[in-house]
Amino acid sequence: MTHVLANVVFPVDRDPDILPLYLDPETWSTIEGEGVRVSANAQLGDVLDRRRARIAAGRRMSFATYFNAFPASYWQHWTSVRRIRLTVELSGEATLLVYRSNGGGIRQRIVTHEVSGESTTEVDLDLTQYTDGGWIWFDVVADTQDVTFRSGIWSTDQEPARGGKASIGITTYNKPEYCVETLQSLIDAPDVLENIDRIFVIDQGDKRVDAREEYPAIAEGLGETLQVITQPNLGGSGGFARAMLETLDRPDSDFVQLLDDDVRIEPEALRRSIVFGRFTTTPTIVGGHMFDLLDRPKLHAWAEVVDDKPFMWRNLFQERMPHDFGAQNLRQTPTLHMRMDAHYNGWWMCLIPMETVREIGLSLPAFIKWDDAEYCLRAGEAGYATVSLPGVALWHVSWLGKDDAIDWQAYFHVRNRVVAGLLHSQTPRGGTLIRHSRRVDIKHLMMMQYYPTHLRAAALRDVLSGPAHMFRSLDTAMPAARTAASRFPETTVHKDVDAILRSRKGRQVFSVPRRAERHRVKDTSSSPTGILLRVFTGVSLASHWFHTPKSVNLRTPEVEFGKGDANWWRIPRYDSVLVSAADGSGKQIYTRNRALFRKQLVESVILHRRLQRRWAKLAAQYRKALPGLVSPEAWRRVFEENK
Repeated sequence: MTHVLANVVFPVDRDPDILPLYLDPETWSTIEGEGVRVSANAQLGDVLDRRRARIAAGRRMSFATYFNAFPASYWQHWTSVRRIRLTVELSGEATLLVYRSNGGGIRQRIVTHEVSGESTTEVDLDLTQYTDGGWIWFDVVADTQDVTFRSGIWSTDQEPARGGKASIGITTYNKPEYCVETLQSLIDAPDVLENIDRIFVIDQGDKRVDAREEYPAIAEGLGETLQVITQPNLGGSGGFARAMLETLDRPDSDFVQLLDDDVRIEPEALRRSIVFGRFTTTPTIVGGHMFDLLDRPKLHAWAEVVDDKPFMWRNLFQERMPHDFGAQNLRQTPTLHMRMDAHYNGWWMCLIPMETVREIGLSLPAFIKWDDAEYCLRAGEAGYATVSLPGVALWHVSWLGKDDAIDWQAYFHVRNRVVAGLLHSQTPRGGTLIRHSRRVDIKHLMMMQYYPTHLRAAALRDVLSGPAHMFRSLDTAMPAARTAASRFPETTVHKDVDAILRSRKGRQVFSVPRRAERHRVKDTSSSPTGILLRVFTGVSLASHWFHTPKSVNLRTPEVEFGKGDANWWRIPRYDSVLVSAADGSGKQIYTRNRALFRKQLVESVILHRRLQRRWAKLAAQYRKALPGLVSPEAWRRVFEENK
């Protein structure tokens, strides 16, 4: 029996920005290390439909692209598949060239076929030389007339290790427009739906998916496959835990495919992830990569790991992400030919075998942040690896226009990182986690960011109270964090600062608009290091502790910073600053508050010392409580109580 591992596909929508992810331009030129396209034969007009394309006479089209090359190293390493077949259907006179690469990105041609007329070419290939990395792809070169590419398939006659379908779990909070688009994409991809048992939309908002005008047609198109479940906002972890729990009751589902709501999917990628999961030698979590929804050729996440000593997540080759496929193609980027092993995958797109769920339980009740990383670390300790599979991806709103480290999410960043460290860190006393967390507090305080410092202290107090707080505060921690913002003036985003200054002329806060001093500061100096860092930190802390801000500076900001210039080593020089919001929607005013600074600094020192002293006992406490925090029974009680 033939099993299709991957179909060659072209974009669902006519977006020229994403064309390089499917079709490779003929000629690239490199300038100062950056790939710049100077001649491209791949145009939107060449795409005839989802599976067909035109190669103009005398031109060459390469399929050495993210979505259409075959990630051979991953298939060799994680599955028992050792032979595959490439089937290419063409119309016209052309040359078919098949290439491979190794882990260093070195290209080798392995097959050449001359074809003419209506042709079907089958190329049998072995997966035995891709231990360290490597892809397989093909190029088509048209002769004197246009050639039509009619289809391309990567397949095998070997049998998968397991069968079964997947249920999809989409967690959403007031993003119904994205959800209906995802559901419509699935309706338009019947070969994907063949692999789907149920689609669970966990709707936690008041802007309901089933209230959209498109919903009746979508419900009719998906029939009993679609199930919309409403519940209070329990965060991503509450939504995905519900999807896992519902899938446990589906005997035909061998996997649960988790999807974020604010995404745009590539349906073929969903199908590939399920197929790969079936072929893995042992049950394996299969994650997808993340492209930027607002800058679609840019890849933000390839393989992500958690460094144990600081217990912090990061990308492998962090300095090379994001990668812009519009500027540098697959063949120009040796790093992308390596097989990269991940510790975890974001739950924007992640396929989890139900064997894993049955053995290790559901999501930690974390609300948001670190729930995906903690789950994959927990799975890894139980013997279930995580693979971030090339060719499997979606588009997600990136974090570049956000600054969730200083909004209400600051609570969850620190609380969940510390809890995950208590559960999984192998380094005594969490390594440098506590020291790093204390430094983050100091940076916030030097930047006059008292709101996130307040939330971080609340998070540490909750951690110190023991694991029972996680379920107890699941539906209250976020509202409490957001409510606290009203006590901190810096959280207000001013849409029109000049208008506010004019309207408050003569009042205490903005009495004298000193426009000459409200200039945009662009300081090109870099952050201090070594002994200079120690001196700078000491001087800044002493200044905030002893210095009394000038009253005029409390009324009107001294200077204005662009978001990218508002660094922790620049802002402490001033009593008040005007800083652009991360999304560019307005500006925030940061003002020195000596009394609050003193209170929060002392509190931070005390809490971090307490955490350090109690680390070993807390780790034992949280690890003992973990089964009860992630069990289906515990989550079922939560959902019953929150109907």
